[in-house]
Order: sequence, then C-alpha cells, then structure tokens
Amino acid sequence: MFTRHFEFWPERLPKTLPIPESTIYDNLEMTTKRYPNKTAIVFYGTEITYKQLHSEVNKLAGYLQKELGVAKGDRVMLYMQNSPQYIIAFYAILRADAVVVPINPMNVKDEVAFYLSDCDAKVAIVGQELIQEIEPCFEFTPLKQIIVAAYSDYAQTGLDYTVPPAVAAPKERFESLAIIDWNEALTAGLEADPSKATCDDLCCLPYTSGTTGKPKGCMHTHKTLQSTLLGGIVWSQSTPADIGLSTLPLFHVTGLQHNMNGPISLGSTMVMMTRWDRDVALKLIDRYRCTRWTNISTMVVDLLAHPNLKDYSIDSLKMISGGGAPLPEAVGQKLLELTGLRYVEGYGLTETISQTHQNPVDRPKMQCLGVPQFDVDARVVDPVTLKELGPDQQGEIIVNGPQVLKGYWNRLEETKNSFVMIEGKEFFRTGDIGRYDEEGYFFLVDRVKRMINASGFKVWPAEVENTLYKHPSVQNACVIGVPDPRRGETVKAFIVLNSQGKGTSEEEIIAWSKEHMAAYKVPRIVQFLEELPMSGSGKILWRKLQELEEEKVK
Repeated sequence: MFTRHFEFWPERLPKTLPIPESTIYDNLEMTTKRYPNKTAIVFYGTEITYKQLHSEVNKLAGYLQKELGVAKGDRVMLYMQNSPQYIIAFYAILRADAVVVPINPMNVKDEVAFYLSDCDAKVAIVGQELIQEIEPCFEFTPLKQIIVAAYSDYAQTGLDYTVPPAVAAPKERFESLAIIDWNEALTAGLEADPSKATCDDLCCLPYTSGTTGKPKGCMHTHKTLQSTLLGGIVWSQSTPADIGLSTLPLFHVTGLQHNMNGPISLGSTMVMMTRWDRDVALKLIDRYRCTRWTNISTMVVDLLAHPNLKDYSIDSLKMISGGGAPLPEAVGQKLLELTGLRYVEGYGLTETISQTHQNPVDRPKMQCLGVPQFDVDARVVDPVTLKELGPDQQGEIIVNGPQVLKGYWNRLEETKNSFVMIEGKEFFRTGDIGRYDEEGYFFLVDRVKRMINASGFKVWPAEVENTLYKHPSVQNACVIGVPDPRRGETVKAFIVLNSQGKGTSEEEIIAWSKEHMAAYKVPRIVQFLEELPMSGSGKILWRKLQELEEEKVK
C-alpha cells in the first residue's frame, strides 16, 4: 500500500471510508425525507424542492417501466444538456433498476448511433434540440422510443441575464409516435414497481472519450458511484448548507458526481447552468451566495480574465476545486490573490467515476493531482516493464480502489489488458504519465500517447503549456507535435491571447519561451487562434488540432 502521503493527511479525517451498501436512488429518497421543502435545484430563475424532484423521478420511472417496458439491467441513453430534466431522468432510470448511459450532447448522428448499438439501448431520454441527431437512428440501431424534453418548461423568462438558446427555445411538437413528450410521461400516473436493485448492480455506463480508439463503456455499479461521491463530500467537508455552482456538464463524471450526485446525497443546493457563460456565472455566485464551485481549469482561466470581475461579489465562495486538466500556476496565483482561495485539484478518470486523488484542502499544491484518496493504492511504474518507480521518477500511474470500473462493456480483451497484478492486488492502468514527490503528492506529466519526440528528446506538451500560461498575454494554450524534416517532430503552440495580448507576435512568444524552458521544449511554431476547440466537458481538444496538422502534410 502506498502510504508516503499519510504524514500530510488532513487532520480529523479517516484514512479509510465505509461505502454505503445502498443505491444511488436511495440517496435521493433519504434526502427527500430529511429535507422535503429544501431547494434542490435553481435553474434560470426556477427553484425546485427535493419533494418535487423526488415526485417527478418516481412518475417518470413508472412510465419507463409500465409504458416503455424498461426492465432491470436495461440500458437507457441520457442525451441532453444540463437541466432539471437531466437529473430527473438520471434518477428515474435508476429507480426503474435500469442503467444510465450518459452521452455528450455535442455528439452527432453517427456517434450517437455507435453508442446506441454498442450498449443495445432501446429507449433514450433526449433534449429537444438533439432530436435531429438521434431520430435517424431509429432506422439502423436498437432504438425504439424517445422521451423528449424542452428545457424551457423549467426555466423562467424575463431574467436580467442571458439564457442559452437551447433553454429559451419554446417546446416543439414531434409527429412520430415513437417520440413521447416529457409532460405526457409525467402525467400518465403510472407507479413504479418496488426496486430490486442492490449496491453491486450495474447502474451507469459512461463512455471514455475515445482518444485512444473507439469509445468504451465503463461498467460502474451503485457502489463505485457511492465511493467517489461520498469521498468528495467527506474530503471537502461539505455540508447540507452548501450552495454549489453547477457548471460542469453532467454527462462527464466530475460533473455527475460533484455537481449532482454528491449534492443530492448531502441535501445541498445546486445552482445549475446549461452552458458556461462567465457573465452569468458571476451573477449567480453573487445572487445565490454560492459557497462551492467544482469546475474545469479552463473555466477558471475564463472567469479570471473577465474585465469587470471586481464588480461582482464572490466572497461567499469557500472552496474552488476541479480536475480534468492542471490549472496553470500563474492562474492559480492570480486566483489566490483575488479570492484568498487556493485551487484544489483532483484527478480521476471515466474508469474511476471521478477522483482517485485529491489535494488536501488545507495543504494543496499547484499543478498537482493531489494524494491518493480514501482506500486508494496508487503507484508509478515503468509503462513497458511495469517495474515500480520511486519519487520524482516519471512513469505510468496505476490505481487500485473501490471506485475502479468493473470492466469495459463487451470488451473482454481490452478489460484484461487494462489491469495488472502487483503484490496480489489488481491495479488499473490509467495511461497517464506522472510522478510523485517525496511527500507522496502526485503530478501529471502527460498522456502516454501524447509525447513529442524532438531529436530524441521527450517533450511532454502539458509541461510546455503550463510554462506558456505564465506569459502575461496568454489566455489559453495547446501544444502538439508536428513533422519536422530535421528533428523528426517539433513543437507547435496554438495560443489564444488575452485582453492584454494585443500586438503580441509569434516571434515574441518564441523568444520568451527560450528564456523559460529548455531549448528542445521551445515551440518552434506559434499560431494564434480566436479560440481553441473544446470538448463538452471543457477540455481542450488537442487531438483535433493534431489531426488538422496531419491533414496538411498528406
């Protein structure tokens, strides 16, 4: 067991955490008994209590079972943006003893068809703006029926801030008998059968991003979800009095666990945004006195670049945390100076249904994954020989813990290849290159597949990006490798300039880089962009930029 970090373990916290043997739906039911009239969701002016949330979950679950024939273990696709309907649908699917398949709403027809076919989903719950992407799938996938939701049903009008177009759009009518209106399902008056689910039943099948091949469904049980949602609550010492700003997409495991399932288990309030908008975020923090904000680092970068930041009161925030990508050190320092808060980073994967590592709240380190959380054994090994490595040696991070997936859906060989036995314990291979320091804090170096080989020197793009963020004109940066006749590969940086960056030249960025990093790491090519391509969860899509560069040389 890796224990180097125990010396710096947060005071008053246990090192092991008993995981509830109840279901995720049970969390909502218990919270509703405790706080029936407490606000669960704030959604563009509308407040929904736990009592209303619980009632609508059960009505939808009854419809799924009695009208659509959803049975225990069936996969149901959830394909929509952040909304009350997303939460209601998620818990209704679980109440029907079925399995939620959360899908990125940015996916288009061919991608959606792949997921439907791969998991054999016959029923989907969908936002109305996405119908055009999924309706054609009736013809060549297992899909039989869709429940369609209009976000405007749950939002107020005449607000003093911008509402996303998908939320403002009026309800549409669809002719197909296979497309059922959300309200029709809720008003059908059908009661769900008694639940037979156990903590070890499959309940959620999120798909990996597919950056190293076709997306794979990660098999998670109620117990694996309970592990990280409870771990997040205890580690951050959150309480039912907390009010969280929910900006992460709920299809993504960090948003799912820390912006939805954790707060519902605890009984706190979720102030929900469908799409990221820094103006709206600042207004909501100010108006509802939000105390916590779990995000992705690009959101923090954007928020702190707001020219009128000081016009808003954000002193209610007691904790700002996130994962997905390290927060650049320069941005973390600016956050500390403005708010007095240190950014608390964590680390996890779809395969671990959010965090395996988190920084101690009272002793975080910048650009750091944190320490292994409750009951997690993490090691760093040579990716080829699997020999365990020591402090400050770079290798692949492997993890053993209660949150690790049970396997990839219908991918027996890939499941087998993703695990390795060490000291009689089964460890999951993350595919991430990292290291840990003398105090047992882990740091990400890069993805195994992303390394740039420049004249025989290994260049990790994330390291170069983190240095570029220290330049006063850089708002966002993404580094890739491009072919070079002499070096084999060379380093190219795509950069979005901030409001101070007007007039900054490519040559200036390169010259500055030579002063701040080793010569072999310096970007030889710099290209300015208005914006970088982002995933639905806010991650910079480096692979998309890589593919565009590769197309140029074909």
